[in-house]
Amino acid sequence: MTTALTAFAVALATGRIRVIDLTHTLTPGFPTIVMPPELGQCAPFRMEEISRYDERGPAWYWNNFTMGEHTGTHFDAPIHWVTGKELPNNAVDTIPPEHFLAPACTIDCAAESAADADFVLTIPFVQAWEAKHGRIPSQSWVLLRTDWHKLPPRQYVNLSDDGPHSPGPAPDAVKFLVEERDVHGFGTETIGTDAGQAAHFTPPYPAHHYMHGRGRYGLQCLANLDQLPPTGTLLLTAPLKIRQGSGSPLRVLALVETKP
Repeated sequence: MTTALTAFAVALATGRIRVIDLTHTLTPGFPTIVMPPELGQCAPFRMEEISRYDERGPAWYWNNFTMGEHTGTHFDAPIHWVTGKELPNNAVDTIPPEHFLAPACTIDCAAESAADADFVLTIPFVQAWEAKHGRIPSQSWVLLRTDWHKLPPRQYVNLSDDGPHSPGPAPDAVKFLVEERDVHGFGTETIGTDAGQAAHFTPPYPAHHYMHGRGRYGLQCLANLDQLPPTGTLLLTAPLKIRQGSGSPLRVLALVETKP
């Protein structure tokens, strides 16, 4: 008897479904978000060798590692932001596991972001995308393709005297995606889901404010969004099950049907 899961496994095995890794490799040199100096800072990734087939352990290799919850390619839970702190099931250990599988739409803003590091996604831009690709389905991820993942570390952070400069969504666009399109979450290739200058928006950091306030999720530091189609992607986004964790590094996998 052929079941949906059997058919899915066959499609994977025969290449009719392609798996695309949207994750950066964690290394000590991978950039982390820089907060104002008076605030707490996110720890970078650090790895310490425990043994490697030597006197410390003759038959095994392993490491200790340390990092912040929001280091590298990572997941934001609603509890991460003050607007989501009172919601039920708002931490990575209590989010229903079925929420870690969801469809995704990819909005291509690569050309606009290359021309302007402070490019802001607006409602008209989203509506123009929908006129071409169809309405964003309810409970879908919206991924902002900027090709930011291709930049070297210094340009990736893009920090100036007045703070970071990187693309992101306008406040009314985030509100629109949450309230009018009922999205599952918002994902970016930059260090945060918000624009680099979003501290000056009203409200500040609107992707965090609106998404987490409505129990939605965030993905940051994604890679390879240029390999995704505008629609038809399924994302696997399971974070580490950290007790009351506000977020977690994770391996983000995209499943895409290949053309016959």
